[in-house]
Amino acid sequence: MAPHIGRRLRKGAATTAVAAAAVAALSASQAPGVAVGEQNRAGAADAHSAPEATGSDQGGATGNSPYYTDLPPLNSPNPAPSASAGAGTPLAQGAAEAGIPATVLDAYKKAEAELAASKPGCNLPWQLLAAIGKVESGHARGGQVDANGRTTSAILGPQLDGNGFALIKDTDNGEYDGNSSYDQAVGPMQFIPSTWAWAGRDGNGDGLKDPNNVYDAALAAGHYLCRNDWDLSAQGDLDRAILSYNNSREYLTTVLSWLEYYRKGTHEIPDGTGGVPSGRSDDGGTGSTAPSIPSLPSVPATPGTPSRPSTPPTTTPPPTTPPTTPPPTTPPTTPPPTPTDTVDHLADGGTAKLTARAGEAFTKKISTKAETKAGKAVGKVRIRFTVVGDSDTVFTGGESVATVTTDASGTAVAPTLQAGEKTGEVVIRATVVGRSVTGLDYRATVTERVADAVVRTDDTPLTCVPGGEFADRVEVRATYKGAAAEKVGATATLVTSADDATANTEGPFFKDAEGNPVRTLTGLVTDAKGVLRLPELYADDTEGTFLLKITTAGGATLTVELTVAAADSPASPSPSASPSA
Repeated sequence: MAPHIGRRLRKGAATTAVAAAAVAALSASQAPGVAVGEQNRAGAADAHSAPEATGSDQGGATGNSPYYTDLPPLNSPNPAPSASAGAGTPLAQGAAEAGIPATVLDAYKKAEAELAASKPGCNLPWQLLAAIGKVESGHARGGQVDANGRTTSAILGPQLDGNGFALIKDTDNGEYDGNSSYDQAVGPMQFIPSTWAWAGRDGNGDGLKDPNNVYDAALAAGHYLCRNDWDLSAQGDLDRAILSYNNSREYLTTVLSWLEYYRKGTHEIPDGTGGVPSGRSDDGGTGSTAPSIPSLPSVPATPGTPSRPSTPPTTTPPPTTPPTTPPPTTPPTTPPPTPTDTVDHLADGGTAKLTARAGEAFTKKISTKAETKAGKAVGKVRIRFTVVGDSDTVFTGGESVATVTTDASGTAVAPTLQAGEKTGEVVIRATVVGRSVTGLDYRATVTERVADAVVRTDDTPLTCVPGGEFADRVEVRATYKGAAAEKVGATATLVTSADDATANTEGPFFKDAEGNPVRTLTGLVTDAKGVLRLPELYADDTEGTFLLKITTAGGATLTVELTVAAADSPASPSPSASPSA
């Protein structure tokens, strides 16, 4: 599908010839400060140092990180007016590719509205943000965002270490990308940290500038595209803005294709239900190929006054040469098959059982072998490992997709898996890049975080008068093998007795949101230091000594004594808590 070139040109020049001339001029001049051409993966580091950069850096907003190359369907969606749409806003209910996850779509449109107010001369369409968001991250991996717009897992490009990509050494001390050696593109709009440092915006009003938040990232991308007084309704400025984002001719044409597609209609889909594109620019030619920018059509010569016919000169015919027998033609030979062409199937390379606790790295790696039909190993074949489905488990670096080339033994070992917070089974699929071979699925299990010990953080006696409120709140710390056990689930119950774990019907109690007495709390979670602080405790009119039992995931328990007595009643000293494993 060819991109829409020359839709609207500055000063009304909208003819086909002028549009083509604009594109040709852009290609010839390389655009002001931008090198147009083949993908420049060895570009210099981002040179932004001022609040508004000129776009002359070769790394662009993304450091020229890989992007998704899938193109929209040939048949664009047909807009169909809907009662749920705003006045004049068509909604297309058709091709799945036209759907954009609800929160992500809202972020694009909010950014357009903000730019329309702050930089009206830019004429930024939200569909341009959608096109870039599709190409950079597949709309945050199909809308994997929470209600506030933050991605549920990190979206990171490869480290820009000069090995096939730009060389950009760490500029943020790992603050955004977790990498203190080299920069990596971050978030749904794939900003490199050095660009985010000046381009970052707060798009949802929470006081933060977070590249992992789609509202912040979309607004930042809008401001980035609107700098330099560019008017994005003019094709030349539009091209320059896109090229400044990722300095690649193929990137430009891919984004323009999606821009035109979304302009013809789109519709909202639930968060988390969108698909993730398959083709990537670092696949070595696999996936969809971006269309070429149309070349300038040839211009016929200006007609002039015809000259009088001239008498053809007299020439001496060349001497006749006897015909020679042509040499025998060598039949063409079929080029030998590439290693990828010989792969018949994938086989497990000895992968051990894959199990890890939430938030921890898996100690074992996935190993896959590429083999011929006869079972012979095939080297130099690219194997793609993909985390399938709705999972926050990723490979080291935050990517849910990793591509590895098989070695001489035909084996490709996937990067280390990092377990997310979602527990249960995770499927990782191995496929051959560039060849239709049945994939091989691996299953990894993510277990819940656990603690093996829990203690109070102080030993202050917990006392209260009948009908009053305990002066101190219960605070405990959970550990696992001596280290703080963060994000560990726990329950707290005011039990009947040491031998009866059922909830008591009298004595101390917590309160729910409506102020009603509650004697069992579930869904409690320790913080990053393993600490859990319970809500305020209250007492009814019953006096005596009562027990609060705290149990963590993993089975660690702690029993805390609570005393309810009148102010003039002496309280006999007793241990405040008795831990047990």
